[in-house]
Amino acid sequence: MIKIAVTGPESSGKTTLVEALAHHYGCVYTQEYARVYLEEYGPDYMEEDLVRIASGQLMVEAEAQELATDKGTPLILCDTDMLTVRIWSEEKFGRAADLLKKLTRRVRYQHWLLCRPDIPWAPDPLRENPHDRDRLFTVYERALRRMGRPYTIIEGGHEQRVVTARAVILPLLRKEGVG
Repeated sequence: MIKIAVTGPESSGKTTLVEALAHHYGCVYTQEYARVYLEEYGPDYMEEDLVRIASGQLMVEAEAQELATDKGTPLILCDTDMLTVRIWSEEKFGRAADLLKKLTRRVRYQHWLLCRPDIPWAPDPLRENPHDRDRLFTVYERALRRMGRPYTIIEGGHEQRVVTARAVILPLLRKEGVG
């Protein structure tokens, strides 16, 4: 089973990319649990909520893995990851809970697609940082590099992003004997 994390700052095209790739490959994908949580409980949150969000994200990833196994699909695309929740906590509260740090280290994906925020900001009531996306992108990239995680920067227009992502995913599928 190949699990790909799509990560990066707010409004950097993560969900659009995940949906396009899932359509192309006919694979299982996870939604961003933070959005589900905040839509249910409201946009005001505390530090403890981020731990709940991380737990929920892990739950939807486990459900996706079960579904992919049942369907016989070798690929799961994850719209966000533990790194996103950890960075969010550090940015919002100046620290991250030990559990978030541990999950960031332990939860593995075969590859990370890091979305550069070189597309226009899409306003949304749940988004917070329209003017800080480039700095946050650097925070994400440094974290992935520091942890030694395999990642590819996804940038440009929609078509270029999809082509770049597919060029990363195809060799992973071939390595698994698929594609």
